[in-house]
Amino acid sequence: MAVISRDEIFDKVKDVLENALGADAEDVTMDATLQGDLGAESIDFLDISFKLEQEFDIKIDQGELFPENLMSDDSLVQDGKLTDKAMEILRERLPHVDFSKLETNRQVDQLSEVFTVESLVDFIERKLSA
Repeated sequence: MAVISRDEIFDKVKDVLENALGADAEDVTMDATLQGDLGAESIDFLDISFKLEQEFDIKIDQGELFPENLMSDDSLVQDGKLTDKAMEILRERLPHVDFSKLETNRQVDQLSEVFTVESLVDFIERKLSA
């Protein structure tokens, strides 16, 4: 497969998000959050993953792009906050995501703020170069 540039990846990711979420093209920027800015809901993540697999001809394993089942593990979430163990696991499993926003506020409901268009582009870029 031909090498694809970061800009080309962004353009394709943007198309996927416009299609999957009905997002307006001008709203799909690198720093746009999937949930807060683009209105994605948890059910949309499955659709986004599927469309990215098709668009880039890749296989995305469950939990590889977005975290799964964090809330069901008491060692990962305590009093509505992500534990050190949770942060370690998230960084390890999701190297394409910048978790620095969570350093000051580890509330579970803030987790959605780290999933941006850029994190998807970074994921695809890593996946294609693997």
